[in-house]
Amino acid sequence: MSYDRLWQSWDPWSFIPADYNLGLDLTTAQVAHGRGDQVVLLWENAAGRARSLSYRQLDELSTCFARVLAHCGVSRGARVLLRLPNIPEFYVAALGAAKNGCIFVPTSTQFRTSELEYRLRDSEASAVVVTSSLLHAVEEVAPRCPALQHIFVVPYPDPGPVRPYADFVQACSDTTEQAAMWQPAATRHDDLAFLGYTSGTTGDSKGVAHYHRYPRAYEGQGRFWHDYRDGDVVACPSELGWLLPLATTFLYALCRGLTVVLYDSMGQPFAARRWFELFQRYRISNFTATPTAYRHLLAAAELGAEYDLSWWRHGVSCGEPLPAETFQGVQRHFRVTLFDGLGTTECPVYCSSLVPCPVRAGSCGRPGAATVIKLMDGDLRPVAEGAEGILCVRRVEHPGIMQGYWQKPEQTAEVFRGPWYVTGDVLRRDQDGYYWFQGRTDDLIKSAGYLISPFEIERCLDAHSAVAEAAVVGEDDLLRGQVIKAYIVLRNPEAASEQLADDIRAFVRGKLAPYKCPRRIEFAAAIPKTTSGKIRRVDLRTRPSLSDGTS
Repeated sequence: MSYDRLWQSWDPWSFIPADYNLGLDLTTAQVAHGRGDQVVLLWENAAGRARSLSYRQLDELSTCFARVLAHCGVSRGARVLLRLPNIPEFYVAALGAAKNGCIFVPTSTQFRTSELEYRLRDSEASAVVVTSSLLHAVEEVAPRCPALQHIFVVPYPDPGPVRPYADFVQACSDTTEQAAMWQPAATRHDDLAFLGYTSGTTGDSKGVAHYHRYPRAYEGQGRFWHDYRDGDVVACPSELGWLLPLATTFLYALCRGLTVVLYDSMGQPFAARRWFELFQRYRISNFTATPTAYRHLLAAAELGAEYDLSWWRHGVSCGEPLPAETFQGVQRHFRVTLFDGLGTTECPVYCSSLVPCPVRAGSCGRPGAATVIKLMDGDLRPVAEGAEGILCVRRVEHPGIMQGYWQKPEQTAEVFRGPWYVTGDVLRRDQDGYYWFQGRTDDLIKSAGYLISPFEIERCLDAHSAVAEAAVVGEDDLLRGQVIKAYIVLRNPEAASEQLADDIRAFVRGKLAPYKCPRRIEFAAAIPKTTSGKIRRVDLRTRPSLSDGTS
């Protein structure tokens, strides 16, 4: 089917029934469709422990936890915060909360105490599900969170002297009377199911309120971006507290009845060897990851040749722009074409490479089927063909856009303007209808009359042999308004020098227009990032220096 025909014929609303509960659809309905004995989760952790669950087992466990919540008075509409790593209990708790009509709140295990407290207080969560190893932070902030009434503890990674939530689950599952009394919440497709907090790159994180219909709303992305097929074994190495894995290898995958490989790195960095082992052991066919993860695989490509990766047929990239060099490297070494995608926590994904279309290296693709987008200026006027503009999504056609920011009507009104959701992403569209990411409105640099995207410069800097990583921001300047400043992490930190800074500038001038060359370069030990791996440019703009190596 051609792109034009697909786009015109696809109706995402046709997949969404009026009465809908994602917890029931992703488990109970899958069992009813004959998948009860099919494995839904293949789990491992870095310590070598392994476990598997069938759809029937996941259905039963999540229903038991729903009864636990009801028994404890955590009723419909209550928020249940999840402070869990990549373990099966994350699926159990989220699905159980949804079945009971509660709103689950995924969070990163990397959050510090202040970040956890903010989300607990902002969401007014009445319950938390947490592992024993992460319990101390919850106990520390609990006295300052008046809405918090219940803490369910999963004994992980090691059993300890705690009251595990499994005890509650067992108690409820053994009580016939309670089981008979409890009924799943009769939710509609437009009832709230979860809050996915933004990464907070420009200020306080906001709770993005999403509907129960979310898994069905992205049926087109599951088919034409992920190319999910019956029998696929899917995986994503990122932590479930981030929306990318939550959507792709949880909500989308279970909605289509697939098997998920779930790996808990236990805080260790991405390990290419371990993932090559997982690819071979579980015959992973469909992989979703950030460009950074793909670069790790490429750096170990010779090692990868020792493993059987023949089952791997499809790759998706998201979370940050996919450089052409990474796209081409994966294609060359692993014979897999990566399908890039662009979206936000508020609306993932509105633009992506799609199976019916030729894929172009460096492009984030084209609008999803039946997704209406336009590039506009700050006054919501369409920009000229080929010009850069802010990507806006028309809300009425897209069932996957958020309801709004949790209890923040003013911030919601800033991005919901008339019929449009204003994403803040700046793109340009070529004559063939492909879109090219240029940056974020709050990251663009205005220097001497030029509007400059930091992403293009960062991509160029990353290509220099001495550079491990780079981030670019605008720095105030009396003459030019702003000048370009680059923070650079070197592969060999001892190589930092004025001569190397000049060499890097010359390298950039040879590839980009002169006005895009960084006037100031600072060699840094690290670049601040969110838990999802996005550069926190707000930190770079407000901190005067990260090191003494300024040029």
